[in-house]
Amino acid sequence: MSQAQYISPTGFDQLKKELLDRKTIFRKEIAEKIGDAKELGDLSENFEYHDAKDQQSANETRILELEDMMHNLVVVNSKKGGVHVSIGSTIM
Repeated sequence: MSQAQYISPTGFDQLKKELLDRKTIFRKEIAEKIGDAKELGDLSENFEYHDAKDQQSANETRILELEDMMHNLVVVNSKKGGVHVSIGSTIM
């Protein structure tokens, strides 16, 4: 199990958006590329097919990384005022 990592709400939203895009948009685009490449014929010498499969592998790896990362994140909201400095504090 990984240690907790701290992130801002904005950073967390960006990671959620990337994960959603990879699961929906990128997966669909890559699947279309694989389908188009299969129509070209012999897969053993088909650069487009192998390239699309490499893209698929990289995308799925990144999805797993993002999901694992998000399980260990602690979202820290900004704090102003007070007498103690802690994670998320804004010093003026």
